[in-house]
Amino acid sequence: MRETHRPGPSTSRILSPRDRRPRAPVLAAGDGPRERLAALGPEALSEAELLALLVRTGGGGRDALGLAAQLLRRQGGLAGLAAAVPGELAREPGMGPAKSATLVAALELGRRIAARRLRSGDPVRGPADVFRHFHARLRHARHERFVLLLLDGRHRMLREVVISQGTLTASLVHPREVFRPALREAAAAVVLVHNHPSGDPAPSQEDRHITTRLAEVGELLGIPVLDHVVIAERGWASLRELGALGPGPGFPAGGHGAERRPPREGAKGGPPGGR
Repeated sequence: MRETHRPGPSTSRILSPRDRRPRAPVLAAGDGPRERLAALGPEALSEAELLALLVRTGGGGRDALGLAAQLLRRQGGLAGLAAAVPGELAREPGMGPAKSATLVAALELGRRIAARRLRSGDPVRGPADVFRHFHARLRHARHERFVLLLLDGRHRMLREVVISQGTLTASLVHPREVFRPALREAAAAVVLVHNHPSGDPAPSQEDRHITTRLAEVGELLGIPVLDHVVIAERGWASLRELGALGPGPGFPAGGHGAERRPPREGAKGGPPGGR
């Protein structure tokens, strides 16, 4: 007699809605930043943990996380780290040229993503466009940089030129150095740009003096200075809007856009001229 097999009761069960919900990942006590990133996403990581993923290995008697925490502490947080130069980072205990280069490259990529930078041929419609182009790069700069934007006859950007770095004085920003690239590139107009490391964009008397001097030379050469824009952490200032350039060609009306601005002179918020 052939034996027959009958199916027994099913061992499977229908999952309830609660069973279908994704469960939180279980992390071991010793899991590092890489495991936490994979399980929880980058938003859950601290600044030190994100930095540890970039330096990868420790040094100076510390593991990668300890090295990252030390670096943030010694540099004054992310803002200080963003302003550091490769040589300075390389001299930090446990760093070296390879790790410092990785950090500088990562920070620069972040700045480029955050900025809405103008490209050659893009129209420059006002100081707000200038602010958006430079703010990510200049907001944490420790020294003043004076940059020239060269424009064509339709106020489209040709290119930018760094004129000087250091404390902004009339001796460093000579008209010859400013207008030489403008003449060489056959620019129809220029925009002057510099930053205030103090975070206050209100122009100083020296800023006004330099602006007036360069505008006079530009008028003689037939290359008008459309504006002088001061970039800082807390916003921007247009010397044309503040009256420092006087009457003359500027940006088209309504081209300034909507951006944060510093207090006007005499307005509440502190005296102008902070660098």
